[in-house]
Amino acid sequence: MMNPLQVDQFKKFKNEITRFMMVYKFALDAMETKIEILQEEFHFLHDYNPIENTKSRLKSPESIIKKLYRKGFDISFSSIKNNIKDIAGLRITCSFISDIYRISEMLRNQHDLKILEVKDYIKTPKPNGYQSLHMLIEIPIFMSDRQELVCIEVQIRTIAMDFWASLEHKIFYKYNQAVPPRLLQELKEAADSASLLDQQMERLHREIEEIKEEQMEDAEEELKRIIINDQQFSLPAALLALIDTGSVKVDVEGEVKVELPPAP
Repeated sequence: MMNPLQVDQFKKFKNEITRFMMVYKFALDAMETKIEILQEEFHFLHDYNPIENTKSRLKSPESIIKKLYRKGFDISFSSIKNNIKDIAGLRITCSFISDIYRISEMLRNQHDLKILEVKDYIKTPKPNGYQSLHMLIEIPIFMSDRQELVCIEVQIRTIAMDFWASLEHKIFYKYNQAVPPRLLQELKEAADSASLLDQQMERLHREIEEIKEEQMEDAEEELKRIIINDQQFSLPAALLALIDTGSVKVDVEGEVKVELPPAP
């Protein structure tokens, strides 16, 4: 049983570690809010949302201490903050590879975020086939008595990349990281297959976007023509120019009025 002094010391330590971890939790909350805003913006203003899903996690104090021991760092709050950069993690899942770079560019453009490091495992996959874009991002958090600059590791990947990484992690956990060479080879082949699928879906996505743009151009051209008794007429270019300037108006009764510019 602890004596009163030990109890008091334990309470102080518990409060300090709770306060330390809460800062990272608040940082994740702030980052998730930013992502939610982007999702809502795309939902209301665009016909396509590049963000499929988000998932956040905090490292446990036990995992943090183990990583400090493994890397040979001192055990202190300052040591943790300076040396462990993935205490707070956010994973963003997308449909297409181009979405990954689109989202990363959006995060770069937010003036209150500071990009500390980027590791592109898509352009340069890991030897085991792992692909993802990793960003270390510093975000300011305003506490009651101070401002904290908190580091978050953001991973952005496609659905196929995430599926492969999740299964690879489960297999390694099951084998306690002693995976037979034959399975390692199959995992690498599966990663290559996932990469080929991503590339194929990216190509299809790009071609469909091109078809949509062509259809929009055709629709615009159709608006510039009228058909009477199977005879087709193009609207006068001068009238189209007036429409572009807002000089042509249609009132509630359907009457067309043209406001001609003043004579020179």
